[in-house]
Amino acid sequence: MTETFTIRQATLDDVTLIVSHRRRMFEDMGYTNLEGIEAMDQVGAGWLRERIENGRYLGWFAVSPGGQIAAGAGLWLQDWPPTWFDQQPYRGYILNVYTEPDYRRRGLARRLVQTINAWCAEQGIVTVTLHASKQGRSIYESLGYRPTNEMRLFTKAE
Repeated sequence: MTETFTIRQATLDDVTLIVSHRRRMFEDMGYTNLEGIEAMDQVGAGWLRERIENGRYLGWFAVSPGGQIAAGAGLWLQDWPPTWFDQQPYRGYILNVYTEPDYRRRGLARRLVQTINAWCAEQGIVTVTLHASKQGRSIYESLGYRPTNEMRLFTKAE
């Protein structure tokens, strides 16, 4: 018998969990700068709280039949100037995609991203971006995401 996971939206009560998922996501990708990760957690909680309150961050969770949060994903609505192909005032940015180790390889991240994609389409959000880990790249490509020509400069050493 297959487990049936439900999807629910995040609330302010979930900030600590989202921050934990984000931290573990970076740790799983091999980031080891503990000082930087702890600073990210502290600043990130306030950033997240503010954006959930003003409706610019939405999160979704996959919940197991037993009530455990198995996976989560977030959407940040970024102010964006109009372009020739997208005149909407916001772009969606997917972040904080994380699946608990015991629940991996069950399609939960895919389902959450599909939920976000559908929400964006319903809201008229034309452009949705993300940064993919090596582990997640194939999921996003299979959902139609493709690489772009973004370049990046760090004005401070990593």
